[in-house]
Amino acid sequence: MPHHDHDSSLRHRLGRTLRTPIGVTALTACLLVALVAVLGPVLLGDRAAQVDTDAINQGSSAAHLLGTDQLGRDIAARVVVATRLTLRLTLTAAVIGVGGGLLLGVAPAVVGRRLGRLITATVGVLVAFPGLLFLLFLATIFGVGSAGAVFAVGLAMVPPMARLVQNLTASIAGSDYVAAARILGVGRFRMVVRHLLPNIAEPSVLFATQATGGILVAFSGLSFLGLGVQPPQYDWGRLLNEQLNRIFVNPAAALAPGAAVVLTGLMFGLVGEVLAQAGGRRAPQAPESTPQEEPAAPDEPAVEHVGGSLVRARDLRVTFPGGRQAVRGISLDIGAGEAVGLVGESGSGKSLSALALADLVPHPGRVSAGALGFDGHDLRTDPRLGTELAMVFQDPMASLNPALRVGRQLAEVAEVHLGASRAEATARAVDRLDAVRIATPGRRARQRPHEYSGGMRQRAVIAMGLMGKPKLIIADEPTTALDVAVQRQVLELLAEVREETGAALLLISHDLAVVAQVCERVLVMYAGLVVENLPVTELLGGAAHPYTRALVGAVPTMTTDRATELATIPGRPPEPGETGAGCPFAARCERARERCHEDTPVLADLGPGRQVACWYPVGTAAAGRTVAATAHTAKATS
Repeated sequence: MPHHDHDSSLRHRLGRTLRTPIGVTALTACLLVALVAVLGPVLLGDRAAQVDTDAINQGSSAAHLLGTDQLGRDIAARVVVATRLTLRLTLTAAVIGVGGGLLLGVAPAVVGRRLGRLITATVGVLVAFPGLLFLLFLATIFGVGSAGAVFAVGLAMVPPMARLVQNLTASIAGSDYVAAARILGVGRFRMVVRHLLPNIAEPSVLFATQATGGILVAFSGLSFLGLGVQPPQYDWGRLLNEQLNRIFVNPAAALAPGAAVVLTGLMFGLVGEVLAQAGGRRAPQAPESTPQEEPAAPDEPAVEHVGGSLVRARDLRVTFPGGRQAVRGISLDIGAGEAVGLVGESGSGKSLSALALADLVPHPGRVSAGALGFDGHDLRTDPRLGTELAMVFQDPMASLNPALRVGRQLAEVAEVHLGASRAEATARAVDRLDAVRIATPGRRARQRPHEYSGGMRQRAVIAMGLMGKPKLIIADEPTTALDVAVQRQVLELLAEVREETGAALLLISHDLAVVAQVCERVLVMYAGLVVENLPVTELLGGAAHPYTRALVGAVPTMTTDRATELATIPGRPPEPGETGAGCPFAARCERARERCHEDTPVLADLGPGRQVACWYPVGTAAAGRTVAATAHTAKATS
């Protein structure tokens, strides 16, 4: 069914494009050239080869439209007959150029890092070399003749085609859906065919067809110079060479082969435009409303809520080249079924901490930890993404492959991890879309991401996480790009999913109101460290760390006086590698003292279910002395 729908959609767009003026022109030109190439040698082959010594070097006449050559052969007939050989050699060289360019272009994205760099550098050197000199160099190596010219022209096209494909694949190789496909264990060939090539098809096809026109000119040029087609064969370039010395006597005979080259080259350009328009994705539609429907009943039992930690991380670090640590040794625990919020300014390390749990930290980041466990599994050697761990990214459009149908992307999870057949996986994908309250899930499963509204795309990403049996859902800013009404729907959906499956939730957000509404416990991060751990009920009025209180104070409420100036945090957060001795927040803290600039506080108990990393937390002096003493003891022990 999906393949049939895809073919029907492509035929529909192609038919619609062919009805445009450019489509009609391209179709007419293609049919005309094809007829000439097929029927020309059959109808005019004998006339083109017939030698007439009584009609040598004649001009245009009724008997010979373009005159005759030095052997009395009809030039017009020879131009028509040469069409077949010219096109055959041109298309053969184009296949070599496009095929080689695609192989070298996608290779850096799928092979090892060192080999990929070598390929990229080699292509860069070849592109920098002047194209005409490179072509003549190859023609000299392969020798005179049509076969050598085909390889020379084809290989000369490989570097520019490879550079284009490399740039295009590099722009999507770091996309979330490609990273997820790697984690799912998708093979290299399938990665290229399903995730890379479909997303670069439009510009690649356009470039290839336009380059084919350039190949035609280059091949004709080699034949004109005597390096291409050799007698008794002839193409347009050779005919141009034969008649060039008579251009002032019989200009039509010399210009006809050149005109054939130019017009056919324009035809290739028109074909590229038509194919690009027909194969390209349509512009996104306006968001549409999502009807409220009752969610379908889950087809698997809820996970039993048990005591202990579902996630246990100790001394988790994410390091980049140069020793820069974006996450500097945090420890966290998430209980089964618990909802934990992770808050902080941009650059505090929230998202990287979550990506480290999912084994999705981008290269060249390196993850290390004293312990990194998930439900009895070591996440460093046994990633659980796609089965028991679900990831909901901030931008659903980047998480979904725009070239694939949504249902197909969801089904891939079940096929790879659950061993389901294609039919079973498709049925489960439809069921999961229905579970996240997407209306008419069967029809929506056959649509592509650009046909969904923003809220529907986010629901589809949540449904992708539900294709397995998640015990933990990591939601990285899941409501940032959505309006208030859709934000509420997504948050309600996450709450329903937790209630139905018993899954724990790690919610990363800048919005403290969202965290207060959804979570039970809050972790506050600053400069790659957790500086406070407290119940969500204490967030608004009982935070002990000055940074947490500053974050809360910077958020207006419905009762905030409009005349009151909002609180701000002076300065900026430190970049990775800028932190030194002392508390990382000391430079921006109005409570900082000398000790804050010299000694780094560690996370220490403040009360039941509460921890803070501060020498002088907001509260009673006794509490402050207790925390400071505990933190100093913990630091000395470590």
